[in-house]
Amino acid sequence: MKKMSANAPDEFEKTLSYERFNRYLGWAGGDRQLAIELYTLNAKLSESLFTPLHMLEVALRNRIYTVLSESVHDHWFDEAEYQKGLRQAEQLAKAKADLAEENKDSAPDRVVAALTFGYWTAFFGADYEEVWRKNLHKIAQHPEGTPLRRKNFSSPLTPIRALRNRIAHHEPILAWNLPKHYGHIIELTEWLSPSAAEWSRNHSRFLDVYPVERVALHTSDNAADD
Repeated sequence: MKKMSANAPDEFEKTLSYERFNRYLGWAGGDRQLAIELYTLNAKLSESLFTPLHMLEVALRNRIYTVLSESVHDHWFDEAEYQKGLRQAEQLAKAKADLAEENKDSAPDRVVAALTFGYWTAFFGADYEEVWRKNLHKIAQHPEGTPLRRKNFSSPLTPIRALRNRIAHHEPILAWNLPKHYGHIIELTEWLSPSAAEWSRNHSRFLDVYPVERVALHTSDNAADD
């Protein structure tokens, strides 16, 4: 990475805010140039993970919507039975309100696209155990034929959702075990749609961007395995 000119680091720190930059400065052991390099790597890794996260989110919401539409009806999300998760009813109401504000009707495809990743991942909470006992095999298949359970999704989806939100808000992710979560993202996508997983592998830059060895950070955050 090219070094910045003499005054550039000061301006760069002010632009980011000292509070934000101090996280990287701490990780770099006080080395300001290394802190900028870590910030740059964080941005590149965030960018590289957006592609597989994008595909997982699209595949997850479309598979859930399609299968439950076949089992119930195409407005199944309006039923109380499918609003058990924390904030799901609120998120649904907000999605519809946003559509109305844009002078768009609440057609199912529009509602589905307007709902957040958190709304969809909430479907794998314990409240939906019975739903997935009946329907999970229709939504996802393990390539080796091993039966899938709700917890096969809920366990990795919780940190994946948190990681996605950190990326969306430009927060640090270097202390996370990113190869582990990238692997889970691809695996879940594979269960939902092998072709979608293939697309993610072909177009994600994560494996090219992530260093051969995990990044060494100078603080206790280095031990994080989120």
